[in-house]
Amino acid sequence: MERPPDRWPDHRRPYLMLPPVVRQAAAWSVAVILLIAVASLLVFALVELRAATVPFVLALLGTSLLYPVVPWLVRRGVSRSLAAGLTCVVLVTAVGGVVALLVNSLVRSAPQIASSLPKAGERLASWLGPLGEKIQHALSNTKGETNSLVSTLTNGVLSGLGLLTQLITGGVLALALVFFFLRDGHRTGDAVRSYLPGRGAETVIACAERAFQAMAGFMRGTSLIALIDASFITIGLLALSVPGAPGLGALVFMGAYIPFVGAFLSGTVAVLVALADGGLGTALWALGVVLTVQMIEGNILQPVIQSRTVELHPATIMVAVVAGSGIAGIIGALLAVPVCAAGMGVISVLRGLGRPVEPVEAGEPGS
Repeated sequence: MERPPDRWPDHRRPYLMLPPVVRQAAAWSVAVILLIAVASLLVFALVELRAATVPFVLALLGTSLLYPVVPWLVRRGVSRSLAAGLTCVVLVTAVGGVVALLVNSLVRSAPQIASSLPKAGERLASWLGPLGEKIQHALSNTKGETNSLVSTLTNGVLSGLGLLTQLITGGVLALALVFFFLRDGHRTGDAVRSYLPGRGAETVIACAERAFQAMAGFMRGTSLIALIDASFITIGLLALSVPGAPGLGALVFMGAYIPFVGAFLSGTVAVLVALADGGLGTALWALGVVLTVQMIEGNILQPVIQSRTVELHPATIMVAVVAGSGIAGIIGALLAVPVCAAGMGVISVLRGLGRPVEPVEAGEPGS
């Protein structure tokens, strides 16, 4: 009689031989790796196609600011196409006026700001020793960079035909998209329902509505906060007779669209210019003005204006800004927070944790 083998072969599948905890960890690891791979490919595609994706996102942001205007005009008997066209004309006029005002303020004030920064560095070097010398070296370098930037702006940043063509193409594409979004946005819901089954279509529409609401809330709130911050800081700097106050106010306005980083950099430049021109006392007053405005913004304006529309943790905002700047430079830093807000809105809908989606007014994309 044959002796039975000491160990019978194990015919189970290999993964069943692993402990349950190891199998779960492996499954999660694969899922995370696939998610990162898909996200990386998506980001790569968006960056490579930035000539189309950047105007598309800018058009969505512009539409989010203007979409209430079209229904208001339609209710007063204006055709939707004419209403969208008039709204685009208002957009071009407003954006052109703001850009011209900001560029004019920066160009006029940049030489004063550039000459003040090295002086501030000299004072810091005499007070802080080796650390101040490093700051002085950095500020001395900014003078040449600022003068170079100003000369580039004034003497022809658009002199390169390729850059000029790209900017014109992107601007025209963004403006055309704004027109079509305003004119045909109310049909988006019907178009989605015609391609997707009932429940899937409603989910997509809900995600689009929530994402659009988040972007609209960010643009409205940030623009209002930027205007208030820039106005009060400019008034304070003018009262202190700080040179280049209009240009510093323009920096504050533009910096408001890059949370945390923009406010810190613009406020630092204002204090350094005040230090170079008026000494320590003026710098402390300028610092007080900047901090007071920032405290009012953080404790009053943002909770009242943005809390209902953009619910992002400060850490999420900081990571988004850093990631956006790393991917697409200054444009990425500007677009990071509204895109992140839109993404969080979509996630909240998919998880079923968001509030019921409010009805969207006619003329809004995603309705």
